[in-house]
Amino acid sequence: MGIEDKFNINIGKLKKGKRNLITDVDGVKVGHVTLDEGSIKTGVTAILPHKNNLFQDKVMASSTVINGFGKSIGLVQIEELGNIESPIVMTNTLSVGTGSTALIKYMLKENEDIGKTTSTINCTVVECNDGYLNDIRGLHIKEDHVFEALENADSEFEEGSVGAGTGMSCYQLKGGIGSSSRVIELDNKAYTVGALVLSNCGLKENLIVNGRNLGQEINFKDKCIEKNDRSVADRQITNINNIDEELEKGSIIIIIATDVPLSERQLKRISKRATISLGRTGSYLGNGSGDICIAFTTANKIKHYEKEDLIYIKVINENKIDLVFRAVVESVEESIISSMIHSKDTIGRDDNKRESILNYLGGQI
Repeated sequence: MGIEDKFNINIGKLKKGKRNLITDVDGVKVGHVTLDEGSIKTGVTAILPHKNNLFQDKVMASSTVINGFGKSIGLVQIEELGNIESPIVMTNTLSVGTGSTALIKYMLKENEDIGKTTSTINCTVVECNDGYLNDIRGLHIKEDHVFEALENADSEFEEGSVGAGTGMSCYQLKGGIGSSSRVIELDNKAYTVGALVLSNCGLKENLIVNGRNLGQEINFKDKCIEKNDRSVADRQITNINNIDEELEKGSIIIIIATDVPLSERQLKRISKRATISLGRTGSYLGNGSGDICIAFTTANKIKHYEKEDLIYIKVINENKIDLVFRAVVESVEESIISSMIHSKDTIGRDDNKRESILNYLGGQI
């Protein structure tokens, strides 16, 4: 029994994929390297859109910058050309440069023509700030960690406090890596929409889990415990309307993968729907938050050495795209909650602590 089943989480109505992971989209793989020792709480997560050479066979893609307080690499060309031609590397804010250099070296090794007989490479690197728990100034991520994460990539992977998610916080609890998937039917054929998030956003009081205002309950109980008044904490909670005076900071990176044939414009449209998932979990997309979504399809590939003047791609009938929108919203929402459920209590830099949401679930949601 999965942990989602244990806590009776049933987000949405659509059927989940076999693994309930982004890798239910055939060919997609995910790898981690985790650095978890003392004040070092960080890592790398790599996403491979397909198993073949990505530079030679690019995937059609788009992105949405929901709130642009972030330091990503590669989004400009994704927006201009509508494709991804490298794996996607996730890490912490100050390690974006290292991630980019390592990814460039990886792609150069795989493609001797890059920068010599053909164009250079547009690598994709995204980040969140894990500095509350991690000694981010120590620059502990090295190029070998990126190579290892790429090498580790598989269809089965861990969620929670792993890889790039090792030091992340979500709704002032422990966040990290989360994933989910949905299966839909088009023209009597099954298609998959999968999501993966690196969660590091939100305020505790605003947290909503499966429609339940869990953040308000947590804050109320914490205040009661501080006053040694546990009997009050156990009563029915009503009229909790305090507004958290803190600002919403942090970030979230959302990756959406699908095998539904979509154009770049349609991928842009589905990437915008991730905003709904953030709202459903309680985020207000604060000024200090870097909220970025990247979406790609494995159905339409762009050959680097295309010989034809005209190429033909298949796209979904726009009147049927609502089903894809729903699959995106459900899978991203569940991915955010899953990133927290799979995460553990963590004490990091300067004894800063983030508790697991499991301390507050009470056995069911």
